[in-house]
Amino acid sequence: MKKFRIFAVMALALCLVLGAQSTLACTIVSVGKDATVDGSTISTHNDDSTSADFRLWIIPSMEGGEGITRDLVVDSHNYGDFSDYPNTKDYGNGFAVTTIDQPEDTYAYFHSRYSFINEKGVAMGEATFSYDDDFTESETYDLLFGSNTGLIDCWNVQDIALERAATAREAVEVMGELIETYKWKDPGETINICDGEEVWIFEAYGQDLWAAVRLPSNAFFVAANRAVIAEFDFEDTENYLCSPNLKSFAVEHGLWSEDSGEVFSPADLYAPYHGDYSRNREWRAFSLVAPSQEFDIDAYRYPLYVVPDEKLSVQDVFEIKGDYYEGTDLDASRFATAGDFGNPLNFNNPTRTINMYRTCYVMIANVKSWLPDEVKCLVWYGYGAPDSTFLTPLWPTMTEMPSYYDHGSRYEDFDRTSGWWINTYVQDQAARNYDYAIELIHERRAEKMAQQYEEVPQLQEKWAEMINNGQTEEAIAELTEYANNAANEWFEMWLDLGDELVSDLVWDRMNVDGRIAGGDYSEWYQNIMDSAEMKPLETAEDAAA
Repeated sequence: MKKFRIFAVMALALCLVLGAQSTLACTIVSVGKDATVDGSTISTHNDDSTSADFRLWIIPSMEGGEGITRDLVVDSHNYGDFSDYPNTKDYGNGFAVTTIDQPEDTYAYFHSRYSFINEKGVAMGEATFSYDDDFTESETYDLLFGSNTGLIDCWNVQDIALERAATAREAVEVMGELIETYKWKDPGETINICDGEEVWIFEAYGQDLWAAVRLPSNAFFVAANRAVIAEFDFEDTENYLCSPNLKSFAVEHGLWSEDSGEVFSPADLYAPYHGDYSRNREWRAFSLVAPSQEFDIDAYRYPLYVVPDEKLSVQDVFEIKGDYYEGTDLDASRFATAGDFGNPLNFNNPTRTINMYRTCYVMIANVKSWLPDEVKCLVWYGYGAPDSTFLTPLWPTMTEMPSYYDHGSRYEDFDRTSGWWINTYVQDQAARNYDYAIELIHERRAEKMAQQYEEVPQLQEKWAEMINNGQTEEAIAELTEYANNAANEWFEMWLDLGDELVSDLVWDRMNVDGRIAGGDYSEWYQNIMDSAEMKPLETAEDAAA
């Protein structure tokens, strides 16, 4: 592991005025190497945020050594400009609170709303904790977050881990040391980490408290905005790591005792949450991969992991990421809020789904340990709600990125040259008549994605052979060209698809083969419309309010 010394903390008073990150709504899954069809480890992240900075950069390897430092930054991923980092340090709405040693040269990695994979193939996502209402008013919550003097947040802890860790276990150790030194600033987080060989689940609970568990190699894992490490084996240090005070903090403050007869549960002691908002997504993901286990939708806790009934592919995982409870009593396309055309992307849907209208991006890291670092660090990346987007293969070892990723903002005008806006364009058009549009979207993306799934593993093996024969630069040049061409083709195709949907769904009817069709409600929806009262007229008092 890349060891590092840490300078004394400065400007502690600044943290008293720092707000929490704005996203509290992500879903992550991971799959061990013996549970995948290709022998890779998989870690994913649906970043679900209404305020996310969606631009994507490669942060290059940075010089380290005696006397060289890096900034410790609060809110560092909030509309800064990392196009020339570290030569130009523009942290946007964030700011540096101290510096820490940069002891060795760092690893290159992808930086977006969150940083998620480095050139060694260490990959991670995150899901922010929700809490029971009564817990947020409790003494325990005050112990964890009252008068919070923490300086490390999820953004920076993932950045630094990816800069310094060559394995998932090293990432756990780096993050743990940072939290113990600087203390955790934000609401708790679950972070899923993989490296091609192992999958680790890391949780930060507040103050200097953290825990991590290594999953079995045949495991499937999901987290959906609540703490999930509910059991911990302090004797098994090969598979369990934690802060030295994980248990003693609870004992000292009267939160738990050895004599209680209760299992020591970090999740339930430090971040209890019973809400359907999280439980339903956990139930659904586990039910999709292990239906034979017949999980109870009303259970409070599910296992930390399950063994899938069948081995999973990247496409299988992508379909889980795009799920909205299809065919169940929670199916988001069947509620009246979805309209007559079954739009699951309506923000008024009564169920919290995995697939969401406000997903900034979906990333699926697909890491094969036997490949050279330069080609094993593969991530499949797509903007917007997974059910209506596509995946592009990208590597942080690329020497050039497509321009579609480096600009645009959801606070600025629609931009036909910005990748996120192009995907959002198609997604918004699909919301007008989802039944029609989603069939067209799936049809258009199926052939190209199938082609990628076949080509990319073959190319990885080819590039690996080139690297083993001393042709590393040539292999990376080919990799860069392939990824750039794939991304450019996708965005051009998707922009055309958005234009096509505008024409096809003109006047919220279907313009098919030059003929305007549709317009009549189904009997089910017509009954809803017939029974609805007229919207009341706005009074002067209402307008004033």
